[in-house]
Amino acid sequence: MENKDFFESIVNKVIQGDCLEVMKKIPNNSVDVTFADPPFNLKKKYNSYYDKHEFEEYLFWCKKWLYEMVRVTKPTGSILVHNIPKWLIYLGSYLNEIAIFRHWIAWDAMGSPLGKTLLPNHYGILYYVKSEDFKFYDIRMLHKRCRNCHYILQDYGGKKSQMHQFGPLVSDVWTDIHRIRHKKRRDEHPCQLPIHLLERLLLFSSDEGDIVLDPFMGTGTTAIAAKKLGRKFIGIDIDSKYVEITNKKLEDVQPTLINGCYVSNFLDNVITVRDKDWDKIKEAFFIPRDPLELEKREIYLLHKNGKRVKYRMTESIQSDLFSICGEDK
Repeated sequence: MENKDFFESIVNKVIQGDCLEVMKKIPNNSVDVTFADPPFNLKKKYNSYYDKHEFEEYLFWCKKWLYEMVRVTKPTGSILVHNIPKWLIYLGSYLNEIAIFRHWIAWDAMGSPLGKTLLPNHYGILYYVKSEDFKFYDIRMLHKRCRNCHYILQDYGGKKSQMHQFGPLVSDVWTDIHRIRHKKRRDEHPCQLPIHLLERLLLFSSDEGDIVLDPFMGTGTTAIAAKKLGRKFIGIDIDSKYVEITNKKLEDVQPTLINGCYVSNFLDNVITVRDKDWDKIKEAFFIPRDPLELEKREIYLLHKNGKRVKYRMTESIQSDLFSICGEDK
């Protein structure tokens, strides 16, 4: 009963503390999604601690919080772990003993040269569940288009009339979400993730009202994504400054809804939608009547007053660009 009361007291809260000590107080099978983006043991300096441990020491510590994540996750829930491949092969090996593997999501996000290696070009997100009765929803991303002429880049051959109006189903390789490079979008944290990355993870793994736990909250990405999508959250971070930054940011977060359905957006564009929600959502978009027109004309979100959300090129400018782009279209 004591643990249940504690658990209820930290829902929709971000608290300062050691994640191992806090998670030990959370009851078994009580959280819908657990997501971890731990320090990568790359000798980075955070606000109040230094990310440097011996190899075995780091892995032993990781196994401790991985065990707690799996323990507190519901049988219908998901366990998601973000890290670099160097560590994920070990973390996945341990998770294989206590959970069920679903995917290794490769997030294409350019890294830095590390000496005598291939250029690190992706981070991994391990996706595990606890039973075969887990929640999962197909999600869609926008069609990839030429930046100049806006033609769809994927070759659908003779099946262009079957193209989905919003875009294709998301695979286990994500190339359309980029790292935060601009300082104006960053907090005082060395490893901040983009919010729409977390939104995509939550859209395929959870429902409105579900509880999301992040034991390494940092400056609040997971909590913000959860709040925008109508989920509840529990955040833990060992650094009081990061907790303060997160709680301040959460005050201004508003849900992102279209026709009663939660969506993920970035820079005025809808980035990710659930496949099952599209029939309700599409009423808010301008969509060409002829399916074949989708190849060269982007759909766009309408304001309530019928105006476009952002500027789009006129047909005359587009026709000029088509000739410039040539075969790239």
